[in-house]
Amino acid sequence: MSSSRIVDVEPDSLPMKQLVPSDNTSQEEKSLETGHFEEKHPVAHKGHEKFKRLSWQRLTVCLIVEAIALGALSLPRAFAELGMVLGVILTVLLGLLAMYTSFVIGQVKLKYDHVKDYADAVEIIWGRFGYWLTATMFVLFLVLLVGSHVLTGTIAWIRITDATGVCALVFSVVATIILFACAIPPSFHDFAILGYIDFVSIIVAIGATMIATGIRAHQEVGGLSAVNWSLWPPADISFSSAFLSVTNIVFAYSFAICQFSFMDELHTVTDFPKAIYSLGTIEIVIYTLTGAIIYAFVGNDVQSPALLSAGFIMSRIVFGLALPVIFISGSINSTVSARYIVKTLFRKGSDIYLTTGRTGWAIWLLILAVQTIFAFVIANAIPFFGDLLGIISALFSSGFSFYFPALFWFQLIKEGKWNKDWRNICLSLLNGLCFVVGIVVLGAGTYASVQDIINNYNSGTVRSPFTCNSNSYL
Repeated sequence: MSSSRIVDVEPDSLPMKQLVPSDNTSQEEKSLETGHFEEKHPVAHKGHEKFKRLSWQRLTVCLIVEAIALGALSLPRAFAELGMVLGVILTVLLGLLAMYTSFVIGQVKLKYDHVKDYADAVEIIWGRFGYWLTATMFVLFLVLLVGSHVLTGTIAWIRITDATGVCALVFSVVATIILFACAIPPSFHDFAILGYIDFVSIIVAIGATMIATGIRAHQEVGGLSAVNWSLWPPADISFSSAFLSVTNIVFAYSFAICQFSFMDELHTVTDFPKAIYSLGTIEIVIYTLTGAIIYAFVGNDVQSPALLSAGFIMSRIVFGLALPVIFISGSINSTVSARYIVKTLFRKGSDIYLTTGRTGWAIWLLILAVQTIFAFVIANAIPFFGDLLGIISALFSSGFSFYFPALFWFQLIKEGKWNKDWRNICLSLLNGLCFVVGIVVLGAGTYASVQDIINNYNSGTVRSPFTCNSNSYL
């Protein structure tokens, strides 16, 4: 805990009427609220300072933690469904589009400094209905992402220990506790310290998987030349299977949901492009190389995640190497969601509640505990949770990453008519493309995910709710 923490003032001593925002406040007044509040309350000023220490380098780390997780090792399977050519093209193009829409989000934050999260931004264009709609999407998506990491953590522990005789719920509880513990730091500046460990973990895990699958390919009869990979999609692939792979690539770039929240802690907001360009470049390189190289080593039979294709012993080792990224990347979603809830409950005093006294910490830990337990319950209660997450990703990532930023540009950033000059024409076409991509992913991605659930039920591969059978997770 930071030595600068104020311990002699409890947040309870602040009048609640000063912590609740007025719905009639104008956008300009909202931008000035925090400053006036801090002038009257020195504790608020010191609390605000604690949450304005994020550098662009640590912003990059936070975005990496949010964006690059074990899901990167699902991309070789996407390449197997789409073929090498289409897989590489989509990974690069969608990455460039995601980088651009992330830049638009940064422009919105620069122009509207009062925006602290995605819901605040959508409120500007869609009013209070848009605010609560987006807030619901925001919290639900983040909590379900935590649930996905509960599930991944459970699978990791089962594989690492090879204790298939132990009830799977035991490993699920262990994963949930670790996710809760990692989410405790409320400041993204402090959380970024864990982010460095996260980044090393995923790079080592991907590297180990590449090496292991490469060695196995060389040892097979015929070596690499005998691997059955293809430049083009399989002739018998269905539309739903192909688009589910496209959705997986889109999901890999779905970091924009947390960008407003992260940028609100930047001490120099104008530095955000450095973080965006760094993250975008890192993501495109990692995703393209991971998908292409492992697919070339394993071929059309590559599993998802690809580390399962590295052999039983090696997969246990790689899961061990990936434990930090499983839990750190999962827990940052809890932190972002809990920060939003605290801000909503105590708008002007949220920084105080996160920096002062036992009451503040009790509220913070309670919110984290409730949403982490909810993530545990959902992950274990819904037997097709992984496919449900696919539906949620299609419904929500399509907006957070593509069509919302396009709407922001047209309604908040664009200067003059769309055809005023060549710059406006080009940017209008680019944002129009982003909007179309988002809508296509919304519709086709949802259809593909629903069809995948139906197929899994028909094939009998759906596990039972709250099952103790560890083998059903593998």
